[in-house]
Order: sequence, then structure tokens, then C-alpha cells
Amino acid sequence: VSIMTSSKFRRALGAVKDQTSIGLAKVGSSTSLADLDVAIVKASRHEEYPTEEKYIREILSLTCYSRAYISACVNTISRRLNKTKNWIVALKTLMLVQRLLSEGDPAYEQEIFFSTRRGTRFLNMSDFRDASTSNSWDYSAFVRTYALYLDERLEFRMQSRRGKRSAFGIDEEEDPQEPPHNYANQQSCPRATPVHEMKAEKLFSRMQHVQQLLERFLACRPTGEAKTNRVVIVALFPIVKESFQIYYDITEIMGVLIDRFMELEIHDCAKVFEIFCRIGKQFDELDTFYSWCKTIGIARSSEYPEVEKITPKKLEVMEEYIRDKSALAQGRKSVKALLEQQKIEEIDKKLIGTTLKKKKI
Repeated sequence: VSIMTSSKFRRALGAVKDQTSIGLAKVGSSTSLADLDVAIVKASRHEEYPTEEKYIREILSLTCYSRAYISACVNTISRRLNKTKNWIVALKTLMLVQRLLSEGDPAYEQEIFFSTRRGTRFLNMSDFRDASTSNSWDYSAFVRTYALYLDERLEFRMQSRRGKRSAFGIDEEEDPQEPPHNYANQQSCPRATPVHEMKAEKLFSRMQHVQQLLERFLACRPTGEAKTNRVVIVALFPIVKESFQIYYDITEIMGVLIDRFMELEIHDCAKVFEIFCRIGKQFDELDTFYSWCKTIGIARSSEYPEVEKITPKKLEVMEEYIRDKSALAQGRKSVKALLEQQKIEEIDKKLIGTTLKKKKI
């Protein structure tokens, strides 16, 4: 009974907080900005069910063509994240951020990337704790890992501003002269360097970034009570779909590295081997995560990629090739050193012979 009473009290308190925030928003700024603040509060209220789509649409509409409104929106969201100790509010706010980054004006990326919260990155939620109940640990953990994923994804996009093909914008160059909201023009931009034309160092750098993004996604697998929570499951939908593109991007780079493997220097072959060892573990985790997602109905099973298995046999073949190539290179060095030594000895003999002839004369 006491648990039920406590739960009802928390819900009532949350509703009061939401109404207070809405009231303050209405009297604290101009009509349009007030509408924006109210929509943000309603999109992230304390009630434990997913956000109504109309509030997200309203926020997208209000910030469609105004950089000032985008900045105001980010500031309001930042304050919301900064103040709340409630996992529902925090997660729904992060879900809103995910939608704004995916469907809103590209200016959101810059505003959020360069914005700070408590002197740290806007999406740094590593200190978040909901201590309201004994079973809130699983939810707090999901909030932290979800925020880390969004932060990593945003950083990847910002580092790849020149590209626009994949879900993370990595293949078509972006024209800096184009307005940020002009999606039609962005689609006709010239293409950047395709993956199969990249040099080895560029490929290694790209792979490192995409693998790190996959690592952040894998960490978002919920635990405990969070696994069956409706809000958590709805939050997973968009990032699971984004992960399909992460997987395809990784396999594309893998294909190029395999094609070039025989031509690479030994130290680069070793890098490829290390990459494949890590990918093998990540793909095993990804396959397990996808199986769970299919079980609970996140996206259609037909949408999921068939996750490749990197077997120990494949890794053994790669490792054996590196050993053989290294031994061959070492043998060549030994032969070269021997030939050079013989050449030096021949020169010495000639010099000695010449000296002796001069002495006889």
C-alpha cells in the first residue's frame, strides 16, 4: 500500500511540476517563444507514456526557419535536462533531441554540439541519477547510455560535415553556401571521396569512428525493468533503425580492407587484423541485441540486416598471412644484408690488392 501511495504521490507531484513549468513559460516570454517552451514541457512531461507526436511536430514547425528559435529551443532543453532528476523527463527530453537532430533544421547540430551544460557537453549525462525509487537504477543507466549514443552520433556527423549519403552523412559534399534548411539543394551537392577510393589511413580513421558509434549503440541495450518499459522501447525504435546504416557502413569498409589486404604493408595488415578481431566481438553482441529487438517487436524482422559472422578460422587465416609476410620480409632483409656484406668484402679485397701492388712498385 505504501508503495502504491508513494507512486501516486510522485505522479501527482510530477503533474504539478509540469503545470508550474507551463505556467511560467506562458508568462515569461513572447507568445511564439512561450508556445515553444510549453510544447517542450508537454513533450517531456512526467507521465510514463511516450510523447504525443503533435508536440514534437509543433516544435519542429516553430523552429523551422528561425536560427534564433532553434537557439532558444536548445537552451530550454538544456535547462530541462539540467534541472530534472526524473528518468522519464530526462529520457523523453533526449528522445526529443533525437528527433530534432534527425528531422529538424541542420542548425540544431551546431547549436547542440557547441552548447554546454554545467560546463560539459550538452549531452553529457554521465552524472544523471534518479534516486526516487529503488528500482530506478536500470532506467537511469539507460538514460546515460542513450545520451552517450546521441553525443557520439552528433560528433560523428560534425566530423563528417562534408558527407551526406548515409544516415550519418558521409558521402556527399555539403555546399557551405547553401541555406542549412534547404534539403533539396543538399541532395544535389557534389560527391566526396567514395570509401573504395580512400587511402588506408583515412579508412582506418573512418572505421575507428564508426566502430565507436556502434559501441555506443550496443551499450543502449536496456537491462532489468527497463527492458519491458514502453517509453524505453519507443526510445529504441529510431536508434535501432540508425544502427542498420552503421552496420552497412562498417561492412563496406571491411570489404575494401579485405580487397586491399594482400597489398598493404605489414603494420597496416596488423591494424586490419585488430579491427576484425574487435568487429567480430561487436557483431556477436549486435546479433544478440537484434534478436532481442525482434522478439519485442522493434521494427519488422525483414528490415534487419543479416549480421556477418567473423569466425576464428577467418582470423587465423589473416594472422597466418601476416606471419608469412613478416617472415618473408625478414628473410629479404637478411639476404640484402648478406649481399651488402659480400659487396663490402669484395671492395675491401680490391683495395688491399691495389695497396699491395703499389708497395711492390
